[in-house]
Amino acid sequence: MATVGIKVFKHHKKADGTYNVKIRVSHKGSNHYIDTTHFVNGKQLTAKFKVKDTFILDLVNDTLKGYRKVISELEDKIDLYNSETLRDHLVGKDKEVNFIQFSYEHIDELFKEKRDGSAKTLKTVVLSLIDYFKKSVVLPKEINGAMLVKYEAYLRKPRKITRPDQFKIPRTRTVEGMKDAGVHNHLRDLRILFKAAMKKYNKPELGEIKIPHNPFENYKIVEAPETKKRNITVQQIIDIMKCEVKAGSRPELARDLFTLSFFMCGINAVDLYELTKDNIVNGRLEYNRSKTESRRKDNAFISIKIVREAKPLLHKYIEKLSVRYASSENLDHALNEGMRQLCKALKMSRITFYWARHSFANIARNKCKLSKDYVGEALNHLDSEHKTTDIYIEKDWSIVDNVQSEVVVYFRKVWKLIQKKENIDDVKEVRVVNLFQSIVLNPLKAS
Repeated sequence: MATVGIKVFKHHKKADGTYNVKIRVSHKGSNHYIDTTHFVNGKQLTAKFKVKDTFILDLVNDTLKGYRKVISELEDKIDLYNSETLRDHLVGKDKEVNFIQFSYEHIDELFKEKRDGSAKTLKTVVLSLIDYFKKSVVLPKEINGAMLVKYEAYLRKPRKITRPDQFKIPRTRTVEGMKDAGVHNHLRDLRILFKAAMKKYNKPELGEIKIPHNPFENYKIVEAPETKKRNITVQQIIDIMKCEVKAGSRPELARDLFTLSFFMCGINAVDLYELTKDNIVNGRLEYNRSKTESRRKDNAFISIKIVREAKPLLHKYIEKLSVRYASSENLDHALNEGMRQLCKALKMSRITFYWARHSFANIARNKCKLSKDYVGEALNHLDSEHKTTDIYIEKDWSIVDNVQSEVVVYFRKVWKLIQKKENIDDVKEVRVVNLFQSIVLNPLKAS
C-alpha cells in the first residue's frame, strides 16, 4: 500500500540550525522523499524529531491530502509504480515540462556516458533555442509546426550570438546564416531532443501523456545535400607536411597532428589529447575511440602500429597536449585556427584537421583498392550489419596493419616521384599482400 507522511532528518541540519521538512513516499517496502519549502528549528520539533508546530503541520497536511487523492485515483495502476516513480509522479503530475531544463539534463547524461560529441552538438541547439525564444523556460507546446517554419527562417539569417570563450568570458559575434546542410543537422538534432523528452514524460501504460504532440510529424526537415568528400590529393598532403612554420605556433600544431593522424589511420584529435604513454604497447598505439566508446561492447578499442613517420610526432606530443590545453575543445579551437593559417600560407581552399582521416580512407579505398570492410576496420567503425557475426570472430589487427601499410607505401612512392619530379599517375595500385590476401585474391596460384 502506498502512503505519504512527514519526515525530518536529524543529520540534515543546515548551517543556520534549521531542518527541511520532507514528505516521505512509501511503497513496496521502500521510501523516497520530496523536499518542501518549509523549514523548522529545534523548538518546533519533538524529542523524536516529529514536527509539532501546528502552522507547519497544517500547511504540509494540505499537500499530503492532495497527494493521497492522486494515489487514490491511480487505483490498480498503483502496482505499476515503485516508491521512486510514484514520487516523481506526485511531484510532476501538474507541473509543466521545461524543455530547456530537460535538454540540459539530457545533455549532462550524455557527458556522463562520455558521448561528448553528441552532447556538444545538442547543446548548440539548446543555446540557439534560448536565443530564438529570448528566454530559458520553453514549454514543449511552444515548439510546434508553425514555430519550426519560423525557426528555420531564423537559422538561415545572419545573427548575433553571445557565447563564453575558452576563458569563460562572454563574447558576442555575428554568425552567418545556415545553408541546407546546417539547417538539416540542426533540426535533426532538435528532433532527437524532442523525442527524448516524449520518451521520458509520456507513459502510455500509466495513462500519462505530458507531451501529446510531435511537431515533426507535419514538418519536413530540409534534405541534406550530398556531403562534399573531405579528402585531398597526396600532393596537398605533402605540401602540408613540408610547410615551414614557427616553432610552438598553432600552424605547427596543426601540421604535426594532421600528419600524425594521417599515418595513424585517421586518429581523432580528442583521442590524441587523451593519450598517455601507457597507450604505447610493444610498438603499437592502443586506445578506445572516444566518439563511440560508450556505444560499443568492445569499447571501440583499436591497436595501430606506430610507423616510422608517426613515431617522432607521437613522442613529441603525447601527454603534452593535455598540459598545453585545458580541454579537448580548446585543442580543437587551436587546430581549427592552425589549419586556417596553414591553408592561407599554402593558398589552399579551407580544409580541417578531420580531412586527414578522410584522406587516409580515400587513398586506402580508391588508390590501394582495399575493400570498404577493411577500410572500416582501420577507421575503427562499427559495422552494424555484422554485429552478430562479430561475436564469433576474434579481432585480427593484421587487417588494420595491412590497410595502414598499403596507404603508407603508396604515400612513400608518390613522395619519391614528386621529389624526382616524375608523373604521380605512374603510381597505380600498390599492394602489400600477405598470405591470407594472396589466397583470397589468387586462389589457384596460392594453392
